[in-house]
Amino acid sequence: MKKPVVMVAVWLLAAISQAQTPGPSPADNLGLALEQAWARHPQAQVFDAREAQANARSELATGLTPAPPSMSLSNVSDRLNAATGKDAWELELAVPMWLPAQRAAQGREAQGVQTEVAAQRTALRLQLAAEVRDAWWALAAARNTLALATHRETAAKTLQADVQRRLKAGELARIDANLADLEQLTAESEALEAQTALRQAEQAYRTLTGADAPQLLAEEAAPGSATPAAPHPQLVAAQALAQLAQARVSVATHTGRDAPELALRWVRDRGDTNAAYADSVGIKLTVPFGSGARQRLTNSAALADALQADAELALTQQRLELNVARAQRDAHTAQLQMANAQERLTLTQDTLRLSEKAFALGESDVASLLRARAAAFEAQALLNRQRIARAASLSRLNQSLGVMP
Repeated sequence: MKKPVVMVAVWLLAAISQAQTPGPSPADNLGLALEQAWARHPQAQVFDAREAQANARSELATGLTPAPPSMSLSNVSDRLNAATGKDAWELELAVPMWLPAQRAAQGREAQGVQTEVAAQRTALRLQLAAEVRDAWWALAAARNTLALATHRETAAKTLQADVQRRLKAGELARIDANLADLEQLTAESEALEAQTALRQAEQAYRTLTGADAPQLLAEEAAPGSATPAAPHPQLVAAQALAQLAQARVSVATHTGRDAPELALRWVRDRGDTNAAYADSVGIKLTVPFGSGARQRLTNSAALADALQADAELALTQQRLELNVARAQRDAHTAQLQMANAQERLTLTQDTLRLSEKAFALGESDVASLLRARAAAFEAQALLNRQRIARAASLSRLNQSLGVMP
């Protein structure tokens, strides 16, 4: 009546070597997944449009005038009343002029806009990389769970068939058959749940990237040091936004009123029908007056935006430092847990070898052998999970450091 227990032990050992675990492979898989996700991201084209807008702003800031020239044409005559032939034509070409230091300020603002757009694009790619990494390792965990559940179901069906055969032969009791049936139903239920979870993980990955995941989900390389070679993209984006806000304060300071205009006037007129047309040329300078209230409003709004951007920069730097420290602790903990799982597996396998030897010599029973083999299987399953957890922790550490896949 103890032989079915041996069959369960065989199933346990069969599942040990089959569970999927991540391993080294060509390391461009995550990078390719990020490119696939970015290609279908709705904000990608928006940044292309924003970049074109920033380039146009830069061209405007480097122009000779703050706005395009304008031309006006007017005519004055008495043909609707006295009709003496009085007639006058006036042509005016007006060119707006830069205020002192206004052109340089707007140039710095335009450059700041270009830098900010590029930084925000990189920061968004890193944010998308976090989603790709999460979907990547969620899928790896789902595959591992299904692999274990499938092997358990297969072994349970084999055990159930063997027990039914021996029950009919009168070698086993009905209670053993009930236990085998219960094991088969439990294993089947777990396999169905694992299949559903895997389909959901695959769908989430496909929705994100538009493609199926590769067969082998490779690990990322561990960062070489705690300090990345390049600044964190989110910090760069916050710095760019703060610099842009300061540039806009400068623009507001040097744009206290509308731009002055310098106009060239050409006038052609005559007093009556008998008089000849006379031509004259003149210059007109228009200088708009500034408004103190409007200037204070513009300056205070720009200054408020700059103060807010500086505060967000400080908060971003603090948050990123905390994220790096937490990710480093998590990666260290995951490494220790994987080492403990490996040590546990070594001990359980050694215990299994001793139990098998004792069973062969008749010094222990089948139940003891089963417990040893079940412990070995659980240790291997735990090690598989810890390997995935460690790989995911390395991805989170890279993410916290701003390292792209």
